[in-house]
Amino acid sequence: MEVGIVGLPGVGKTALFSALTGIKAEGYSEKAHVGVADIPDPRLDLVAKHIPTRKVVHATLHLVDIPGVPAGSDARKLNSFLEQIRQVEAICHVVRCFDDGSGKIDPSGDITNMETELVLADLVVAEGGAEKSTKLAARGAEDAKARLAVLERAIPMLGDGRSIRASEEWSENERLILKNYGFVTAKPVLCVANVDEDDLEGDSQHAQAVKRYALETGAGFVAVCAKLEAELAELEEPDRSEMVQSLGLKEPAVGSLARAAQTVLGLATFYTTSEKEIHAWTVPLGASAPEAAGAVHSDMQRGFIRAECYHVSDLEQYGTEKAIREAGKLRSEGKHYQMEDGEVVRFLFNV
Repeated sequence: MEVGIVGLPGVGKTALFSALTGIKAEGYSEKAHVGVADIPDPRLDLVAKHIPTRKVVHATLHLVDIPGVPAGSDARKLNSFLEQIRQVEAICHVVRCFDDGSGKIDPSGDITNMETELVLADLVVAEGGAEKSTKLAARGAEDAKARLAVLERAIPMLGDGRSIRASEEWSENERLILKNYGFVTAKPVLCVANVDEDDLEGDSQHAQAVKRYALETGAGFVAVCAKLEAELAELEEPDRSEMVQSLGLKEPAVGSLARAAQTVLGLATFYTTSEKEIHAWTVPLGASAPEAAGAVHSDMQRGFIRAECYHVSDLEQYGTEKAIREAGKLRSEGKHYQMEDGEVVRFLFNV
């Protein structure tokens, strides 16, 4: 699943992308930067602490640094921007909460400018879709009638300047219809307040304005100093850890950001272990045990028999898998079991 990093020009999107992926990207470019970021995971570290292994593999996020659109840009650049957003699963909206030398910091205005563009783009799509669906529905097409009902609900929302995401009343089938239209304001959003180095906790009025917007619209929120994080990403251990400790942080902020993005995407993490490697995997929340097995290898899903599971917290409490089994905490789950976040799993299969 891909997360698109968006924001107005100069907000620090590319610095954040570089901090997350380790890719040294240039400044403004009309071409998107694409990369993969490891998701820092304290639970994975805990599993590796208790189970000897030769290799530890993190779960990852696929990131797209989508070029910002300067004010007054032509329709081609705007359409290219919107098309790239439509292709990602979620949006990471970076908002400038630091002084760039202009003396003007206006996160609320920046959010409004970005949101207005996205809402207007969706309104155009919705109105065009409604016009087409009306004609098809008049001919008796049942699927067109279902689409039209959804669009007729979406159009007034968008006309009032509200995102489709703001409504929690969409059914699963309605959400599928919205997704098929590629509505950008229906996608889950993580708001990132890009703060100064003296506001790492995001306590300033500017960062709090971004947080209020996130709460009001059902988006995620995290405060990050992208400039500092990019500098940390360039350091080797132990220099990086020393700098993090000197700043009074538990970890680089990109860790909490990556996990917040994972939450926005609606993903759960599970772990597989062996002498060769301990691996973190992600699946959609509510995924079945066979679906989780398929994330590891298609043969595991095809020949799934059962899953032996326990929670990372059990490993923390009992220390070894042998002790977990003796305490009766090891569970055997069948094909209808829905995976829970934070489980350590061994899949039994036969092909």
